[in-house]
Amino acid sequence: MAEEERIFGVHAVRAALKYDPGHVVEAWVERERRDQRMARVRDELKRAGVHTHQVRRQELDKLAGGGVHQGVVIRYQGPAPRDQEDLEALLDGLEGSPLLLVLDQVQDPHNLGACLRTADAAGAHAVIAPRDRAVGLTPTVHKVASGASRSVPFFQVTNLARCLESMKQRGVWLVGAAGDADQTLYALDLTGPVAVVMGAEGEGLRRLTREACDFLARIPMAGEVDSLNVSVATGVMLYEAVRQRIGSFEAVV
Repeated sequence: MAEEERIFGVHAVRAALKYDPGHVVEAWVERERRDQRMARVRDELKRAGVHTHQVRRQELDKLAGGGVHQGVVIRYQGPAPRDQEDLEALLDGLEGSPLLLVLDQVQDPHNLGACLRTADAAGAHAVIAPRDRAVGLTPTVHKVASGASRSVPFFQVTNLARCLESMKQRGVWLVGAAGDADQTLYALDLTGPVAVVMGAEGEGLRRLTREACDFLARIPMAGEVDSLNVSVATGVMLYEAVRQRIGSFEAVV
């Protein structure tokens, strides 16, 4: 079943038009804006065949619910979230060692957007999250991800523990990030099939998720703070895998 939402802001709208124009249903554009930036948005909407309403700023304010819309709002009717069955199909079709990112109940849309953007840059094949107590692909996520919410397959599963067990049965090693782990990230071999598992903001990995991991690893912290933002930590973890796989990574960039 399709899911409908409103996406606003020039960058997020242009990303939707670039990566998934077929699901942009209609648009509202501030009639008073005639600058070059808005002219580009109007041209892209026209090329995509999107029905566009010219409206006053006050109407855009209402449509965006008080968000910073920068003069444009679109109605996006995307496909239903992909689930574990879709994930299985993706893994069946992969060539080479999968690099996956699992986010255990990340609830901040800015963090999810940043994690998707990093996953795209690192060449991760998929991002997996639970349906419950976790953010989905909201307009804020689309905006922060800068297009990565379209380019990186994102799956929301009903039972994360069962999904992790299924990945293990496929030979995927689960590496969980934990500040109290005995070994550092740099002691692990990440060249094979790997899923990097990140915990929620502040709480870290849930007990069942932690127990499902084959390895726990910490990021060395030399300063006074004892943890990193989940999106920053995700970048450190994924790019250590990239560093170890650098030959195959260079072949695709």
